[in-house]
Amino acid sequence: MRLAEGIVIEKEETFGKLKFSALRREVRIQNEDGTASNDIKERTYDLKSTGQGRMIQVSIPASVPLKEFEYNSEVELMNPIADTVANATYQGADVDWYIKADDIKLKEKVQILKKEPTNGK
Repeated sequence: MRLAEGIVIEKEETFGKLKFSALRREVRIQNEDGTASNDIKERTYDLKSTGQGRMIQVSIPASVPLKEFEYNSEVELMNPIADTVANATYQGADVDWYIKADDIKLKEKVQILKKEPTNGK
């Protein structure tokens, strides 16, 4: 079972501040015989979420270049979506949640410029 379009996420309310931790894994495309190819399908990154109070994993398409930000750099997700995969069991179903996004980017820092007082000139 899958949600048709996933659940669109309100980034700030859901995640709070996100800080980059590391690349967790690369998912490779399978060959016809079931073995892993050298082609990468997606990359999953660990991000610290103040809103969730824990580490979250976010998958990004392999078409996006590898992210190698400094540890604890503040980042933001581009178009994040939460989705599920459910597998039937003898006692019901096991449901796994996952988060995907179009990209992870460094959060731009807003600079507040102080206006210097003029001495009447």
